[in-house]
Amino acid sequence: MKTGVLALLAAALGQSPAATAQNDSTALVSPPSASRPVPFAAGERMQYLAKIGPTHVGRGSMEIVGIEDVRGRPAVHTRFMLRGGWLWFRANYLLESWVDQATFSSVRFSQDSDDDPSERDRIYEIFPERRTYRVNDGDERPSVEAPLDEGALLYYVRTMPLEVGKTYTLNRYFRPDRNPVVVKVVRRETIKVPAGTFQTIVIQPIIKSRGIFSEGGQAQIWLSDDSSRVMVQMRVRLKVANISLQLLSHHPGQTPTP
Repeated sequence: MKTGVLALLAAALGQSPAATAQNDSTALVSPPSASRPVPFAAGERMQYLAKIGPTHVGRGSMEIVGIEDVRGRPAVHTRFMLRGGWLWFRANYLLESWVDQATFSSVRFSQDSDDDPSERDRIYEIFPERRTYRVNDGDERPSVEAPLDEGALLYYVRTMPLEVGKTYTLNRYFRPDRNPVVVKVVRRETIKVPAGTFQTIVIQPIIKSRGIFSEGGQAQIWLSDDSSRVMVQMRVRLKVANISLQLLSHHPGQTPTP
């Protein structure tokens, strides 16, 4: 059993044994309830090469920044970043999430994207205890039980069972009109990236939004087919180009002590 921060994350992120299959290819993923280890720790950092076809256009990263206080509760701060450009093309994308350490529910979310100007410089304060959220200093709006945002979902999918051929649905996106989130498990594939050769599980996450995981974006993620579930590669369709992120390096972080 893991201790300290990781133990609390483990308790929060376990999949419910009551998750039921709706048919041969679709399973409903319930909110976490059972204790199980998670494949990441504070300090984990992955760095990526961003490419359009064979052309190097920038860098990306995905990391657990640390544990921070949000409204009196410890929260896991995660960050996903893409920065690049080539000729007239620019790709700038930033997701920052703060996730309750005890329940793995989103409590704050920040998004900045050139691809969707309507989402620039927005900060969402999310209140899981009363199932509401607000944008910047606006009024509170209805949310859902155990809410997640795009950044938190990048980590949550790493804890899921991910059986090839199945499609998982989650009614946990913090904006209710954008549910359900759909995660399709497409295939297993061995791929070569700058960090090496990996056996992977390929998934397709879909959210009813205009971000990188929108239905029209046809995003695909290659996760390492091992206990670490590292994101080895991502391909997304932006408004002006298709772009891929390929793993350059992975620092696993350290298991915290009590």
